[in-house]
Amino acid sequence: MNDARTDKRLELYVGLVAFLGVGCLLASAATATIVSPGKLLFLAATTIIIAFASGPIIKLRVRSDTRVFAATSASILLAVATVPAPWVVICTALGVLASKIFIRQPIKIAFNVAKDIIAATAAASIASFVGIRPTVDPQIHLPSPPVLVLGLAAAAVVYAIVDDLLGNTVVALATNTPWRQVARQNRDVMLRSRAVNLVLALLTVLVVQQQQLLILTMVPTVAAFQLVAKNKTRQREDQEAWHRLASTTDRLNVTELTSVLHAAVTLAPDLFSADEAEIELRDLDTPSLIRGSAGSLRYEGALADAPEREGSTIEAWLDSPDGRMGVLRLRFRKPVKLNESEQYKLQTFASSLSTAIGNARAYAELKRINAENAYAASHDPLTGLANRRELLDQATRTFGRRAADGMFAMLLIDLNHFKEVNDTLGHTAGDEVLREVAHRIETAAYPGDLVARLGGDEFAVLLTGLPTPAVATHRATDLLATLEQPIEVDGMQLTVEAAGGIALAPGSGGVQELMRRADVAMYEAKRGGRRTATYAHARDTADIGRLVLGGELTRAVTRREFVVDFQPIADLSSGEVVSAEAIARWHHPQHTDLTPLQFLESVERSGHLPAFADAVLEKSLTAVGTWREAGFDLSVAVNVSPRSLLDPTFPAGVLDRLAALGVPPDRLVLELAESLTLSQLEVVDRALRELRDAGVKLVLDDFGTGVSSLPVLSRIPVHQLKIDRDLVVAVETSAEAAAVIRSTVDLARSLHLSVIAEGVESEPQRHALWEIGCVAGQGHLFARPMAAARFLAALQRGSGGRPGALAEPLHTTGSVVRMPRRRPPRRSLPHLPA
Repeated sequence: MNDARTDKRLELYVGLVAFLGVGCLLASAATATIVSPGKLLFLAATTIIIAFASGPIIKLRVRSDTRVFAATSASILLAVATVPAPWVVICTALGVLASKIFIRQPIKIAFNVAKDIIAATAAASIASFVGIRPTVDPQIHLPSPPVLVLGLAAAAVVYAIVDDLLGNTVVALATNTPWRQVARQNRDVMLRSRAVNLVLALLTVLVVQQQQLLILTMVPTVAAFQLVAKNKTRQREDQEAWHRLASTTDRLNVTELTSVLHAAVTLAPDLFSADEAEIELRDLDTPSLIRGSAGSLRYEGALADAPEREGSTIEAWLDSPDGRMGVLRLRFRKPVKLNESEQYKLQTFASSLSTAIGNARAYAELKRINAENAYAASHDPLTGLANRRELLDQATRTFGRRAADGMFAMLLIDLNHFKEVNDTLGHTAGDEVLREVAHRIETAAYPGDLVARLGGDEFAVLLTGLPTPAVATHRATDLLATLEQPIEVDGMQLTVEAAGGIALAPGSGGVQELMRRADVAMYEAKRGGRRTATYAHARDTADIGRLVLGGELTRAVTRREFVVDFQPIADLSSGEVVSAEAIARWHHPQHTDLTPLQFLESVERSGHLPAFADAVLEKSLTAVGTWREAGFDLSVAVNVSPRSLLDPTFPAGVLDRLAALGVPPDRLVLELAESLTLSQLEVVDRALRELRDAGVKLVLDDFGTGVSSLPVLSRIPVHQLKIDRDLVVAVETSAEAAAVIRSTVDLARSLHLSVIAEGVESEPQRHALWEIGCVAGQGHLFARPMAAARFLAALQRGSGGRPGALAEPLHTTGSVVRMPRRRPPRRSLPHLPA
């Protein structure tokens, strides 16, 4: 469509120029006077020289067309100075027609002849106006030198203006190139050429004045000029072409693949004087095509959808180390043949483009990998939500700009009875429920809010842009309302219940305090059976009764205010001590000693848990080493928070501490709370097995409270079970309690586990537990918790003259009972260490 319109405009323009040319020729023929035979011979020679000078001195390709630069102006200026103006036009018409007759393209012949006729008419007219008026006499009469020089100079300028105006316009129309751009091309070459033509014409006129036959010397002069000009122009064109190639390839050195391709298809047309350039990428799943012309993009998309284009093409392959990635095409309206230099430049450009594409793809792949790693580090793999780390980072940033963005709050959401889904339907169904819950919360969240999964069945939402505190409650209610609709899993409709705790950003304390307050509110909602609860300082028992101020915890860890006491665990039959349980206490300056029940929850929420756990472990293992040196090879049981097991660095930290203090791994027993199995079993499984495989023993604390189940117990790689003290207290008076303990012992035997009873306070309890089958126990009957040094002194003092025993044996021949081997003969069964 565009080509047809261009051709129509070009035909109209050429017709107009031809019409003007014919008019100038007819006017000149009508006014021409008859010349003498001697002058006629001179006119014939002038015509021949014009024909020779009008030949293609320099040929330059402009896209699909060839632009010719001739020395016509020198010969016409000679005619202007030596023959009458009408005969200048006639000689020009005959000479140019003779030189162009072999083109075999009528439209080109007509345009070139007409153009030179018009230019010659203008040049002769201005020369005549200045004062150069040759006669028809055989003898040449020249005006005064100033008039001659001024007249020829004026004629040269007018001829150049008309010639360039007409010639540049036809090239601009033929190539769809802006006129100014065509005019700027090789402007310096044209100016130098026309200046030389003017000087050449002046010298020839002076020579011809002396002897008209010397006009024939202009033929070799023009030939020499043609050769010199052609060589200089080609040299200059090559230099500029290589400079443009270097500049263009530099612009390909960008990291974005799209920018590389866009630059290539919009710069290559100018570089190779093509109508269009296109890049076809074939090594993609869906081959693509990008097409452009000078400075503009024409098409970008799938190869199959690209519009068809007519014309001829020249191709260059785009290669990569893995083979050919695609092809670069230069498109021309008409057939074009590149010369050897242009072909070499095309191959160089294609090679540079291939390298740029490869580099951009490598950068994109590196960027993708970095983005994936960054995403994985900040998002939950199951639900795709932000993880705890991302939530804390975002909340920290929000704290920094809250003055400008308004109020914000934290909403913690915990699913009720989610453990039943995992136990009944399996973890695959549980994962489906978690994904659906995550999707609903994220969909209902406001723009700007951040939804995160903290682990297990616990979610959090950072509520931002709150105009008033009441809006936080409104948003939280809407979010939890999205969970009321049943969730379909494996064809079953499951109803999900959840509780949410809301905490507005505090004035001090930062993100950790915000999380703690939301946690307090969430448990308040659970206890009250409500959907949501908002944090209130007056109801924060942790604030009032458990001393959770961040500054005090920081000081306690730094000043080592946490101390560790040890309560012995004795063989029920012999009374001999077989191990000890480490019990941490906070020796608070104002509140005396605080038990773990009073401060542990605060430590877990404060961010000081790793330092606290490491300090307790260090003191416990140091005590074990001291006892071993004194001859008492005992193990020590240390309570482990479920949050510690969620830390991926915890197992390595425990093993490093054992190695540093030289304590064998089997001398350490980690006590696990039954509550960790509610939602964190999948996460802690790996940590527990890593510790167990290293030799560390595991015990499940408070067993028999009714929370744990046999499937859960079978998955936790423990060595021992601890019976809850409430059952032990009732063992003498409650047949039901005795039956629970007996079933626990039978279960432990079937699983090759040891059983320890907590809270043994009297000899009757000891006897009853022994008869049921309990191996060991701990309680005030044997000793209260005491410092490590006092513990050692008690062992050395002993009971009844027996060091290491803290009670008389039940039987005179009593001994420490050993459990049978668990999996003979591969490894020994877990048992209470002696």
